[in-house]
Amino acid sequence: MITVTFYKSDNLICGFDVSGHSGYSDEGSDIICSAVSSAVLMAANTITDVQFLKADVTDRDGYVNLKMPPNEAVKAAVTLNGLKLHLIAFSKQYKKYIKVKFSEV
Repeated sequence: MITVTFYKSDNLICGFDVSGHSGYSDEGSDIICSAVSSAVLMAANTITDVQFLKADVTDRDGYVNLKMPPNEAVKAAVTLNGLKLHLIAFSKQYKKYIKVKFSEV
C-alpha cells in the first residue's frame, strides 16, 4: 500500500511523505504507483523548479519526502493543496492501494 502523509502547521501544508508500493500490479506496470509518482514529482518539481521555493526534497526508490519552512509553504499552498485533493480523490477510487493521512508538526 502507498501511504501519503501530509504535514500541517496551523492548517498549512508544509510537507509530505509518500512511501510504499501499491501492489496493484507488478513493479514497472503498476498504474497506481505510476500515477501517484507522477503527481508527487510534478508537485515537487513545480515547487522547486518553477516557483523556485526553498524545499528539502528526498526522492529514492519508493519514497519521496518534501519539507518546507512555513514562509515558503504559504507560497506553495496552491500546488500542495492541489496535490492533496488529487491524492485524496485517487485514494477514494483505490482504497486498498493508497492511504492519505495528515499529521501536525
